[in-house]
Amino acid sequence: MRILYPVSIRPCLSIRFRTRMNQSRGAAFFLWAAAFSAIFMGTIGAISVFANAGAEVVTFFRLFIGAVLMAVYLLVSGQRQKALMWPGGKVLLTGAFLAGFVVFYIMAVDYTAMANAVMVLYLAPVTASLVAHFFLGERLTSLGVGLIGGALLGFAMMMEFNFSISGRAEEAIGLAYAALAMLCYTAFMLTNRLIDDRIPVLTRSGYQMLSGALCMLPLMALEIEPMSLNQWGWLVAAGIVPGFLAIMLAVIALKSLPAATFGTLAYLEPITVVALAWVLFDQGLNNLQLAGCALIITSGIAQAWLSTRSAEPENLETPLDELLAGQVR
Repeated sequence: MRILYPVSIRPCLSIRFRTRMNQSRGAAFFLWAAAFSAIFMGTIGAISVFANAGAEVVTFFRLFIGAVLMAVYLLVSGQRQKALMWPGGKVLLTGAFLAGFVVFYIMAVDYTAMANAVMVLYLAPVTASLVAHFFLGERLTSLGVGLIGGALLGFAMMMEFNFSISGRAEEAIGLAYAALAMLCYTAFMLTNRLIDDRIPVLTRSGYQMLSGALCMLPLMALEIEPMSLNQWGWLVAAGIVPGFLAIMLAVIALKSLPAATFGTLAYLEPITVVALAWVLFDQGLNNLQLAGCALIITSGIAQAWLSTRSAEPENLETPLDELLAGQVR
């Protein structure tokens, strides 16, 4: 049966419908930004192999080239004031956290197995979600907790539950460095949630990359050696994909997505790493690892659906064209 509404309330219904549609589109934009950020982040491993340079060197150029590209974009697009404005201490501190989790991870694998270091590092999304729940007012639902746990279980399955501790003193040092890397990654996610809304997202991401690059500069200076043209090409690729694009999208997503949602989608990064290793280096996956990938993807899709249903207009109504034109702050 068709319901006929009075003429006086039809405009209100139309406005509500359009508002809800805008909320859904806004939520989808930030969810896609988080997903592609994780995917682009996951390319750094393969790029590092082809670049054949030290991790400190790759990380420096990843961040520095990304910062330069952001500055060029802002200047060319007529947003000079956003490129030259003071971003505030929180933005620069977040850049230091960005460099810190990379440095401490590198130090961790010098003392403990890579599997141990990675397992500890990827406790960061869970930690960030818990901190946001208790201190930032981002309440976790039982379903949200289950989805985060599902993504974490899927990650452990991808690692084949390979977490072994030998009891050596070096092992303890390595795990301590891995814990520091995890805390820096957690702080990177949470601090981005606390930055003043008046700081444009493109300004944030550019200065975070610059701050991180400056933190890496002393380490890079100790490691850099003469490089071929091919190596420079891969370093530029590191600056564009896991640098400029990945970090910019992460900062954009963290501006509006709860830490739990971003953290769940962040587990797409290890899937990308494994997929590239499979395609490029013929490192096959067993059934347990494939099941882990499927569990992570399922958890991510469910978390995205949950976020879309609970979208709020003040946080998520941000069209892509406005963002890239510098209209959204």
